[in-house]
Amino acid sequence: MTSAPDTIVATATPAGTAGVGIVRLSGSEAERIARGMLGSLPEPRYATYRTFRNARGEKLDSGVALYFPAPASFTGEAVLELHGHGGPVVMSLLVDAAIEFGARLAEPGEFTKRAFLNGKLDLAQAEAIADLIGSGTAQAARAALRSLSGAFSGAVDTLAERLVRLRMHVEAAIDFPEEEIDFLSDEALLSQLEDCRNAFDELQNQAAVGRVLRDGFRVVIVGKPNAGKSSLLNKLSGEESAIVTEVAGTTRDVLREQINIDGLAVELVDTAGLRDNPDRIEAEGIRRAREALTSADAVLWIQDASDSDDAAMGEEVPDGAKVTVVRNKIDLTGEEPGAASDGAAVINLSAKTGAGIDALRERLRALAGYENLGEGAFTARKRHIDALSRAAAHFVAGCAALDESRAGELLAEELRLAHEALGEITGAMSSDDLLGRIFADFCIGK
Repeated sequence: MTSAPDTIVATATPAGTAGVGIVRLSGSEAERIARGMLGSLPEPRYATYRTFRNARGEKLDSGVALYFPAPASFTGEAVLELHGHGGPVVMSLLVDAAIEFGARLAEPGEFTKRAFLNGKLDLAQAEAIADLIGSGTAQAARAALRSLSGAFSGAVDTLAERLVRLRMHVEAAIDFPEEEIDFLSDEALLSQLEDCRNAFDELQNQAAVGRVLRDGFRVVIVGKPNAGKSSLLNKLSGEESAIVTEVAGTTRDVLREQINIDGLAVELVDTAGLRDNPDRIEAEGIRRAREALTSADAVLWIQDASDSDDAAMGEEVPDGAKVTVVRNKIDLTGEEPGAASDGAAVINLSAKTGAGIDALRERLRALAGYENLGEGAFTARKRHIDALSRAAAHFVAGCAALDESRAGELLAEELRLAHEALGEITGAMSSDDLLGRIFADFCIGK
């Protein structure tokens, strides 16, 4: 364990008025500051009622003090927590008093950063703290807790260990070319490569679901004017969020609504109807609709089932987008609600009556790759997805080099690069710039 040269202080509870507020200190001077503010050092890990004073001996508040000596603390340093009355003035006075005794105000995420630097958490676990705090659903909170407990890190470390074993095998073959046995054609190596490929696929799929749990699933609703886009938004959200009239082009802007589908946070984005020759205001709404499509996780293309002319999907949908055609207003056509019989990504429903809405909800779950994984889920971030993708790409490139030219040196180098990319996830290999960007997103006091 290492201790930073300075001691930091911050409120660990949100700003505002509450019954209890917490001020947290961490660093080599925490013990001396505790003696100064409390009169004596509390017994480690015992809640002790004390009077809190500033450097001039003036009473500021009374409450509970908790002291955690290094290295058995959250940060790995000496930590002092002062639990006082949760008014903003009281909290400010306690922080100012700690600064008078020699502490400095903590930067965002600095407590967690010190825990990472002192080996108490890896980087994925540290990020899981922020994810747990910001969880939007109970399922997301449980998944973040699993990441905090090391579920995601463990899966990454297991895959990294597979790569290490592969590198050992390949580099041994390179170092001893005079051996009669061709290690690069060894069935054991080929089996390990296949197992590693499957492990990459599984972890990438799990991480993709974890990203959805953390960030939510963005669904953009598009289609021609008066196809029922706003009616569908209102039906899915259970709120009259959008104005619905029989006048085409009612929606002129982008409307957003959050819904929860069995623990999956979904952001619905209602857009202006796409058509030719719109007026000036509607044209801006259509521009924003097309812009929203570029960041969509899935697209619902709404068609009016009662209008024979509304049957073609517009060219505005980006290539590769996850598109579901929703044939609305089947209450006017008498069609059966639910998924189309041909198995295509088509849902028949009525936003007016609600028929077929459950089938659409199930379709959204499927598009998100989401399952109610319970104790098996963990959260993941975009940077985790990117690192996994780079690692997988290096692995695939190495396998291709081996298949095409028996290039063991290229395979070994690609495996090394894949291993480094995985190390970025847990912080085994990280730069100061990366750490700065990650912890800057934390709130002060965490």
